[in-house]
Amino acid sequence: MDEAAARGTAMHKILERYIGEEGYLDLTAVGQNAHNMAVRIIEQGLSNITEYYGLEATLYYPGLYAGATDMIALHKNEMAIIDFKQTNKPKKREWIEDYCLQLAAYGMAHDYVHKTQINKAVIMMCSKDNYYQEFIIEGEEYKKYKHKWLARVNQYYEKTKK
Repeated sequence: MDEAAARGTAMHKILERYIGEEGYLDLTAVGQNAHNMAVRIIEQGLSNITEYYGLEATLYYPGLYAGATDMIALHKNEMAIIDFKQTNKPKKREWIEDYCLQLAAYGMAHDYVHKTQINKAVIMMCSKDNYYQEFIIEGEEYKKYKHKWLARVNQYYEKTKK
């Protein structure tokens, strides 16, 4: 678990520096594996990004919640909330519901504070064996995750009242 966390941190740093046009090289074994994963995300995921609006963007919904998304950008000409994920093995879509909820929450916070109407979230995921997966959540599915997120927030505040 510690190795996966270290690999994820290194991969994020490489991607952030790539986007910021700074570059970053980590020659440790974990860093080299993370580099290969980041390259896969760059080639297959970031190639669909035409404009970047935010990187490691802190978002909040006043009085309810806060967090930080990896990126806000134009993905295939649509504004999207984007998160980078590393995984030990490829995932099935039904296994990533929490990620979908997380991105819906970030999108709602961005919409509220910045008066936008984001209707798309993208999870760019790479496994340690360099298998790239991209999960796009949009339209009615995205709306469903917004509602599920709000239900979870409501449940949290109901519990904290007691």
